[in-house]
Amino acid sequence: MNAAFWRDRPVLVTGASGFLGGWMVRALLEASADVVVLVRDGAPRSMLVRDGLIDRVQVVHGELVDGALMRRTLSEYGIATVFHLAAQSQVRVAKADPVGTLEANVRGTWTLLDATRVACPAAEVVVASSDKAYGSSTRLPYREDHALEGRYPYDVSKSCADLISTMYAMSYGMRVAITRCGNLYGGGDLNFDRSIPGLVRSTLRGEPFIIRSDGRYVRDFLYVKDAVYAYFALAEQLAADPSLAGEAFNFSIEARLTVLEIVGLVLKLMGRTDLAPVIQNTASAEIREQYMASVKARERLGWRPEFGLERGLLETIEWYRSFFAAEALDETVLELAPASA
Repeated sequence: MNAAFWRDRPVLVTGASGFLGGWMVRALLEASADVVVLVRDGAPRSMLVRDGLIDRVQVVHGELVDGALMRRTLSEYGIATVFHLAAQSQVRVAKADPVGTLEANVRGTWTLLDATRVACPAAEVVVASSDKAYGSSTRLPYREDHALEGRYPYDVSKSCADLISTMYAMSYGMRVAITRCGNLYGGGDLNFDRSIPGLVRSTLRGEPFIIRSDGRYVRDFLYVKDAVYAYFALAEQLAADPSLAGEAFNFSIEARLTVLEIVGLVLKLMGRTDLAPVIQNTASAEIREQYMASVKARERLGWRPEFGLERGLLETIEWYRSFFAAEALDETVLELAPASA
């Protein structure tokens, strides 16, 4: 990370109330950037609010699909770098509400990019995509030259957003680049429908974790801190080298892991191998095998993950231990507090 690059730099983060967004804002503040965040909902349990980060940034309240708001925000704050993280990110929600997902992920992306084209066309824009954008393939690991062949609602929304991002780079000369990460994990993720948060919470409660699939789906996991610095590396290089515009980069620890293997490792690290998971085998509209190669990121950005899987998981487990202990203490204090007269 080039600290001098970020010092006093006006940076817009969409999706700042989300899991990755909270870590991104924290890192930008530590680098002395001038941070502007787009916030749709209050999200009182988000890292942005819970850790007081929101008091240290400029806050714009509104919807990503509001083009006038986005143009005004980009122009008034003189934004130099945009991290576009806002999205509907849940596979099951996407299946239940495909139109809402396309509205957020596709329309939201073109609205932001067109606002940037008009208001600050020289800004770097890093668009958060996903390995899901590739769709299902028998040719693995995914590399950046794979076709984008999403078939299910969430996957299609990401394939479309990627193509739109490339269009703005190629057609309008904008400095837009795309990140494709696997499943992010780390402290601060309070969406317990996701595998690792749900698994750690169940284990701390002494309950067996429920696996919706047959446990043999293959996934790519990346620690959130490694993801943040991947975004930084891409933005810095994009500013220095306009030829990166329109490019996509995979960020991965390049490990082929089944859900059962991840569950087994977490249970081992938490000392609860006695808690055998319950396998429901009810998952649908999900890709069976996904894992990526990150050769391009290593060679062109000089990026490498700093956290191995065990180290990242240990930090994550410790975060949740502290979080749930603090929540239990808060509940105890409330129960002991005298009733008001």
